[in-house]
Amino acid sequence: MLALFNRLPPSVTALLLQLAGGALSLLLLRITGINPVPLAFALLCGTLSAGLSHLAGQARWWLAIQLLFAPALVMTLSFDIPPWLFLAAFLIMLTVYWSTFSTQVPLYLSSNKVWHALEDLLPPESTRFIDLGSGLGGVLTHLARVRPDGHYSGVEYAPLPFLWSWLRTRPYPNCHVHWGSIWDERLPACHLAQYDVVFAYLSPVPMEKLWHKAREQMRPGTLLISSTFSIPGHAPQQTVQVDDLHQSTLQVWRM
Repeated sequence: MLALFNRLPPSVTALLLQLAGGALSLLLLRITGINPVPLAFALLCGTLSAGLSHLAGQARWWLAIQLLFAPALVMTLSFDIPPWLFLAAFLIMLTVYWSTFSTQVPLYLSSNKVWHALEDLLPPESTRFIDLGSGLGGVLTHLARVRPDGHYSGVEYAPLPFLWSWLRTRPYPNCHVHWGSIWDERLPACHLAQYDVVFAYLSPVPMEKLWHKAREQMRPGTLLISSTFSIPGHAPQQTVQVDDLHQSTLQVWRM
C-alpha cells in the first residue's frame, strides 16, 4: 500500500486519504450510533485523515493540512459568503499554483538578502544568468539593476506570477521572462548551455532531475546555485548562509 502512495503525487495521496478519513468517520458513527454536530464530525474526519497520512509517510506539513481541512471547510460554510467569492478565490489560486500539481514546486519567493548574496556570487565579467522558476521576478530585476552589464533570463510556468514578472521586467532591456516549464526542451531559454550562472529555488522533489539536466547541458566552469534545497549525493563546493527570515542557504556547484 505504501509503495502505491509513493508512486502518486502527494496531493493525490492527500485527497485519497482525506476521503478515506471521511469514510472511516461515517463508519464509526454508524457503528456507535452517535450523531455529532458538523464541527465535531469534521474534527473526527481531520484526525483520522491526519493519522492515515502519518502512516502513509507523508511530510509533516501535510498532516496539519489533513487535520484542519474539514474543520476549516465546515467553519467557512457557516458564514454567509457569496458563492462567487469562492469561485474568484479558486481562480486566483489556480493561476498562481496550477503547475504545483505536476511539478511539486510551489511558489517560493526569495528574500532581498538572497538577492544581494547572489549579486556577490556573480562573476566579475558580463554574465548570462537564468532563474529557473523566476516567480515574481525579484531576483531578475535586482540583478539587472545592480549589474546592468549582464543578461538575465527567467522561466515561469504559473500564469499570474509570469504576467507579474513580465510586466516587472519590461523596463530592463537586459532582462527577459519566458512562460513555460523548465523541463521543456522545445523552449530555447531552457537549454542551460548558454548561461554562466543557473539559479533555482524549487523544492526537494526535482533536485536530482535538475542535477542531471545541469550535468548534460551546462559548460565546464559555469555555476549552478540552489537556494535552500540540496542535491542528494552531491555536496556543494560552496555554501553561503543568508541571515533572512528563513535562514536560507545558497549552495553552489561549479560544473
